[in-house]
Amino acid sequence: MPRIIGVDIPKEKRVEIALTYLYGVGRSLSNVILKEAGINPDKRAKDLSEEEISRITAILQKSSYRIEGDLRRDISQNIKRLMDIGSWRGMRHKKGLPVRGQRTRTNSRTRKGKRRVNLAVTRKAEPAKAAKPAAK
Repeated sequence: MPRIIGVDIPKEKRVEIALTYLYGVGRSLSNVILKEAGINPDKRAKDLSEEEISRITAILQKSSYRIEGDLRRDISQNIKRLMDIGSWRGMRHKKGLPVRGQRTRTNSRTRKGKRRVNLAVTRKAEPAKAAKPAAK
């Protein structure tokens, strides 16, 4: 399994698709990288030579692309900044609610989590008293 910048990429997929397993690399960026490295995008990841893998790694490291840890860190710092300044978006992040204006009366289960049902305390129904025989 080829390893690029600490991430195992799937060996059976085409290199064009396999590079998208890196966080922050999509199809268009992977095509740009492969073009710069001079590698055929239709080639399978298992068929890459060590020299080709090192070319891809060198391009990713010397480029201005933010991928993997750097990108994750930037995104989390941006969210933390929003929460610290107390913006509306920051408050939504803190509360775990949708940030981009979606409705919350229904839906939004992804952000809110599993539905919590408030069950009222119910007493067991008392058994009905035995009917008295009719007076004669």
